[in-house]
Amino acid sequence: MKKILLLNGGKAFAHSHGQYNTTLHDAALAFLDRAGCDVKTTFIDGGYDAEEEVQKILWADVVIYQMPGWWMGAPWTVKKYLDEVFTVGHGSLYANDGRTRSDASQKYGSGGLIQGKQYMLSLTWNAPLQAFEDPSDFFEGKGVDAVYFPFHKANEFLGMTGLPTFICNDVMKVPNIEHDVARYEQHLAKVFGVA
Repeated sequence: MKKILLLNGGKAFAHSHGQYNTTLHDAALAFLDRAGCDVKTTFIDGGYDAEEEVQKILWADVVIYQMPGWWMGAPWTVKKYLDEVFTVGHGSLYANDGRTRSDASQKYGSGGLIQGKQYMLSLTWNAPLQAFEDPSDFFEGKGVDAVYFPFHKANEFLGMTGLPTFICNDVMKVPNIEHDVARYEQHLAKVFGVA
């Protein structure tokens, strides 16, 4: 049985109320529970204890980040979560940056202590998919994972490996939550090998 930590990074702000992310978070919780997974959750904007979050990450096999794309990346509340929780996790999530003065073969970023754990991004964007995939569009065809390169590297610094990213597009201009929930359940079923 997989142990999964679901992090809801949705946030009410300006014209966004965080409902799309909460709906996807709740759909993942229900789906994974039905699939027999053991699930813990955190609503980041609702507050958290950094030490407790470190323990949740140590407990989990997989961490799933549910969040909107804000100004070309994670919302500041999710970045703050990483800054606070990962820093408190020094000594349990990571030992150091991996290098030593006595062994030049050690590489930067190899000091993670949670090898074998995985993480996944589940994202909502107002940008259409074309903006990520078309070389002549805004993100120059680089794809969503290139937009989140620093976020991926922060998790890899701890020793985790990434699972395929899930993205919902056009969530403000052309929302289709029922379709997106169904796609997300299909994504989870494929990634975790469950029905």
